[in-house]
Amino acid sequence: MTDAPANTSARHPTTATIKSLDTTFAIIDAVKELEAARVTDIATHADVSKSTAHKHLATLVAHEYVTKTGNEYRLGFRFLDLGGHTRSRFPGAHIIKPKLQELAAKTGEVSQYMTEEYGQSVVLYREEGQNGVPSKTRPGTRMYIHQTASGKAILSQLPRERVEAIVDKWGLPKATSSTITDREALFEELAAIRERGISYSYGESTKGLYAVAAPMTDPDETVLGACVVSGPSHRMKGEPMEETFPQLLLSIVNEIELNIAHS
Repeated sequence: MTDAPANTSARHPTTATIKSLDTTFAIIDAVKELEAARVTDIATHADVSKSTAHKHLATLVAHEYVTKTGNEYRLGFRFLDLGGHTRSRFPGAHIIKPKLQELAAKTGEVSQYMTEEYGQSVVLYREEGQNGVPSKTRPGTRMYIHQTASGKAILSQLPRERVEAIVDKWGLPKATSSTITDREALFEELAAIRERGISYSYGESTKGLYAVAAPMTDPDETVLGACVVSGPSHRMKGEPMEETFPQLLLSIVNEIELNIAHS
């Protein structure tokens, strides 16, 4: 049972980009997807010449963003340093992790904290309770925002024009037969989430995976992200989804919001 990451290969068109940097990022993406590969494979994957790939890889190695062992290249831990720094600057970062650990321990399921960037959900933190189901999601994973309980919780707090722009950019791709793929149906769902303060997913991102989420805002009521608990449908449905987990989520989100407001 897994969550499917979104296709993040789409680029953000601008009036002017630096072609060499576009190539560098294409090569970084290729190394990430291939995990460990030779120059020829990386060049093919990035759709560049072997000589071009070699030059860019040599530069990345020189700056310690890529490592080379024999003839194989891998991403280096300098990216982890950048990711760790970026996450540490997020509002409430110092309290989100321990609160997610508390949430996972009390529910026994997987708890995550998600935020929105460029119209997609991004996993910032993930904790696994004793019964937590393994998944492909990890910190940094990006997902289609309309497919998840946390994503819909975030969308429910955004202005309609912002949600429209996100849908225009990414569409409403289908992950399962339960995924919302109609624009107006999505807006009806977001209105219901705003009213009850809780978002649900009944197998919308992964068949058989249920989730419940609550949005989190800053003191100015700007949405920062959402906390979510997910697990197999046979354990989640009924009282856990309808009462226990929503109350627990709202309590934890409230604690984080208060901590942010007074920090």
